[in-house]
Amino acid sequence: MGILVVGSVAFDSVETPFGRVENVLGGSATYFSTSASYFTDVSLVAVVGDDFPKEHADFLESRNIDLRGLSRNPGRTFRWRGQYGYDLNEAHTLETHLNVFESFRPVIPPEYAGAEYLFLANIDPDLQMEVMRQVKSPLVIASDTMNFWISSKLESLKKVVGMVDILIINDAEARQLSGDPNLVKSARKILDMGVATLIVKRGEYGVLMFTESSIFAAPAYPLEKVFDPTGAGDTFAGGFMGYLANTGNLSESGIRQAIIFGSVMASFAVEEFSLNRLKNLSYREIEERYRSFKAMTHFEDLPETGGGY
Repeated sequence: MGILVVGSVAFDSVETPFGRVENVLGGSATYFSTSASYFTDVSLVAVVGDDFPKEHADFLESRNIDLRGLSRNPGRTFRWRGQYGYDLNEAHTLETHLNVFESFRPVIPPEYAGAEYLFLANIDPDLQMEVMRQVKSPLVIASDTMNFWISSKLESLKKVVGMVDILIINDAEARQLSGDPNLVKSARKILDMGVATLIVKRGEYGVLMFTESSIFAAPAYPLEKVFDPTGAGDTFAGGFMGYLANTGNLSESGIRQAIIFGSVMASFAVEEFSLNRLKNLSYREIEERYRSFKAMTHFEDLPETGGGY
């Protein structure tokens, strides 16, 4: 039954060294859904205000994203304003206006409750637990979080981590959640909280995956132009989960392949502001970049020489 995602739909105002945009479509669930929609059906649960234009809803529906779970409440849609310097790995938040998102209490429509794949985007961990209580028995539950929830609701977040199958966070969040500056040690501590698979996003340095028995590292795809990294992590998660849902291959090799597809989708998202690149993407381009990624990272085993020098 595809993927159910619960998160935010927002308006972003972003400035980078390469330009600026005002009140463009953004939000964690928006980036995730758009990315995942290239691989599978997506159902979205979020809230917007009565200022949310029809053209944005029309775009999401054009990607076959089911919006029956998108509530439209009186008031203004969630807004975020951020700025990036030449270090595009770090966003500086200038303004956050939660607006209708402040009172968001996700209600899962009955027709979504049987979704096989559930992604809990960056929302209050108490709300993430509420969502899990409203669904039946997903094959895979994955979640994201952020430093604010790690600081303010650590115990609730730890409960969520123990209930999900896959946790997708960035390197700073992994260190903060574990209390350890070393990523490998951090991963071990987070896995001890009960999650089976930890995926650590490292921006331009790629992705690390940890399980109890293995570590997998993938680089980021090298790009000549990066205009806006906003939403790259959510785009990664959408490509990752979308590919898993498309193939149904939940083996470690299947998860590794899904990581590469997630990285491919993120590499497209950062090439233009907002979702502009994802809007104009073809599946052939996705396949071509995947093959290029595979060729770039392929190397042979050691030859059978019988020993060293």
